Amino acid sequence: MRWNWQLIDWPNFGFDPTRLRAAEERFLRGSGVVVGTMHHLDGDARQGVVIELISQEMVESSAIEGEVLDRASVQSSIARQLGFVADKRRSNPAEAGAAELMADLYRRYAEPLTDKLLFDWHRMLMNGRRDLADIGAYRTHADPMQIVSGVLYAPRVHFEAPPSDRVPAEMARFVTWFNDSSPRGKAPLPAVTRAAIAHLWFETIHPFEDGNGRLGRAIAEKALAQSLEAPTLTALAATIHRRKKAYYAELQRASQSNQIDPWMSWFSDIVLEAQGRTIETINFLIEKTRLIDRLKGKINPRQEKALIRMMAEGLDGFAGGLSAQNYRTITDAASATATRDLADLVELGALERVGERRYARYHLKIHTAMSPAIVDISDQ
Repeated sequence: MRWNWQLIDWPNFGFDPTRLRAAEERFLRGSGVVVGTMHHLDGDARQGVVIELISQEMVESSAIEGEVLDRASVQSSIARQLGFVADKRRSNPAEAGAAELMADLYRRYAEPLTDKLLFDWHRMLMNGRRDLADIGAYRTHADPMQIVSGVLYAPRVHFEAPPSDRVPAEMARFVTWFNDSSPRGKAPLPAVTRAAIAHLWFETIHPFEDGNGRLGRAIAEKALAQSLEAPTLTALAATIHRRKKAYYAELQRASQSNQIDPWMSWFSDIVLEAQGRTIETINFLIEKTRLIDRLKGKINPRQEKALIRMMAEGLDGFAGGLSAQNYRTITDAASATATRDLADLVELGALERVGERRYARYHLKIHTAMSPAIVDISDQ
């Protein structure tokens, strides 16, 4: 099989830009909502939202590659990286490096892309690794860079990237294009279009020994942030993680041709879904703070601990809802006490109960419905 980078038209990607026009308009309208909401939050609330969004992206991006990071440790590291007040929680090297990368992306989103920036990001991401020959540098190994699955004696090759000796030239062309296509570049491209091409192009080159997926998604986030001229993050990794199988299938299909309409369409849908999730996350974080403030003086320490634990699960909450047994485990409450506490939280409007007796499950009663402006961009 010949891969896209081996074809005569590489890297002149062909697609119909008119198919993305509606998606670009929807993205810009939704971005106005995100940026506007962030501007109206006070300092502490804004810090909380930023930390939550950044940590969520890194945890989810690592999860796509099968690496599990502790969310609380990543949040603590990000808070320290951004100069916010943080607890003394210790992070392992992978968590500290991931947090450093995402904080750097957030702070320096507007800067041009360079080899040095990518090398810095790679060093951050590979923090603590001792098994790679090239860290903070493009790969140099002579073996083919392949994406494979299956058993060792009969691997299935899903993709093979350009050989290592071609990487510097390929990346020089990519970096030049990325900067020229920025909002202030020589040939600016719309936000979603640019992010989609950037991610596919970078993943095709696969310039590093490891970490290409996470760095490629960071580059896509950088492209989207530059288009908004604001340090914000779309929940891109979290959304891709939920569509992981389709993500790899679409990347494989796009690696076989430089006519990429299917990839552009799929990626634009992911960006819009991710943006909707970002807006819901911001609303959730705002509403959970309001809920805790409203309940001050009305709930006991056990109830507060359980609510905070539930809120830590984010938008999706506990799978299947909180049970009375979960509540007893979190709070060490006796059975009768747990039943009474949960009933009080339902009465106070903090929880919603579904089911009866031992099948009863409790969900946070937090309103995260989108505003009319946001509904307009999501339902058309």
